[in-house]
Amino acid sequence: MGYLEGFAVTIKQHRLFGGKRVTTEYSGGRRARKQHDDARDVEHDEKLARPERLHGRHVLNRYEDGMEKCIGCELCAGVCPADCIYVRGADNDPEHPTSPGERFGYVYEINYLRCIHCDMCVEACPTEAITESKLFEFSFTNRNDAIYTKAELVVDDEGGPKKLPWEDWREGDDLLTSGWMRATAPSGDATFEGQVGWSGELGHGVRAPEPAQSERDALPEKSVRVVER
Repeated sequence: MGYLEGFAVTIKQHRLFGGKRVTTEYSGGRRARKQHDDARDVEHDEKLARPERLHGRHVLNRYEDGMEKCIGCELCAGVCPADCIYVRGADNDPEHPTSPGERFGYVYEINYLRCIHCDMCVEACPTEAITESKLFEFSFTNRNDAIYTKAELVVDDEGGPKKLPWEDWREGDDLLTSGWMRATAPSGDATFEGQVGWSGELGHGVRAPEPAQSERDALPEKSVRVVER
């Protein structure tokens, strides 16, 4: 396929030609919202619903007592196929520990110019420290902004992701930060379905597991939600 043929495929996907909704449908609304224009333009800012297990921007979680889950083991960096994670661990201060273990993640960086959102880091983590939100739209005017530091990745005091100026957060993007991982059975064991295998999170407690597949199929479309307890 040549350059012009590829460009034609993109054009055909525009709603004016019967294609699916594309970015131009709501980009104007986003500009209108910033410029405080009339509500008529803001209506075009609507987006399609996202899957509950969508792989988006990462977060570093904390336990319910506020201590960080990351122990600086560097397994996430070792398993990353894109080599986009850089971690360095350090010994905890016995008087003022950062994490419950002997060590904690002193340096933690993710280069989003390289990340492919495969979630292998989430699977490799032994303490459930790193998970992904549903945010996938963030752009940079400075390449340095694409390298997220620990200060930007660790959840805030309420247990929610820190929202940076260049990120386009929408309602619900920050709620299911561990939805995909909590629905994954260890070693593919189907009997794990419906069981809680997740430690408590700051601001959320111990989240309930996803409903069994048979229960999800019996419910109307888009009515299934992960319920926190």
